[in-house]
Amino acid sequence: MAVKKFVVGCFDDEGPLFDAVKKVRKSGYKLHDVYTPFPIHGLDTAMGLRDTSIHTAGFLYGIFGTTSMLSFMTWVFTKDFPLNVGGKPHFALPAWIPITFEFTVLCACVGMVITFCYLCQLAPFVKKHHFNLRSTDDQFTMVIECPEKTNEAELSSFLTSVGAFGVNVQHAETGWWLGRYDKDQKLFEGQSETVSA
Repeated sequence: MAVKKFVVGCFDDEGPLFDAVKKVRKSGYKLHDVYTPFPIHGLDTAMGLRDTSIHTAGFLYGIFGTTSMLSFMTWVFTKDFPLNVGGKPHFALPAWIPITFEFTVLCACVGMVITFCYLCQLAPFVKKHHFNLRSTDDQFTMVIECPEKTNEAELSSFLTSVGAFGVNVQHAETGWWLGRYDKDQKLFEGQSETVSA
């Protein structure tokens, strides 16, 4: 993946961060992401993120589970290995409802977990760039993508004016990639911890 330039601003509190996100979007800068140590209600709306569609994915996985299980049992009990059990019909749908329900729930749950991990880029073998060492501890980090036309000094002063106390420029890959931190590189090599004054 291509290495891009980012301007990173650190905040002490969620209030200034929330206002800064609105001002950054209003100014036309490209907001890459915001990292917070805990969820902030309404921040996704302020960032302009659309609602998640994981519930739609769960519905599709459930439909797949229902269809595949009913098709499999229909094939087994009517074509592959039909048995005459007390004169009951081979296509005994009421008897198949429990296993169909359980397999539907299993497919929906497992599929939604895998989809969630993919969308959030969570896996033991996935690497991502860490913009601030304390973004999961006690600081809030705003990352703005800096294209070639953007003046990084002007953007840094803008972030300082909206409440950021530690502003720096970093070069990083935008997405996630496969690899291991312990063998490929040192995780926090060359990064300095941002301390509020």
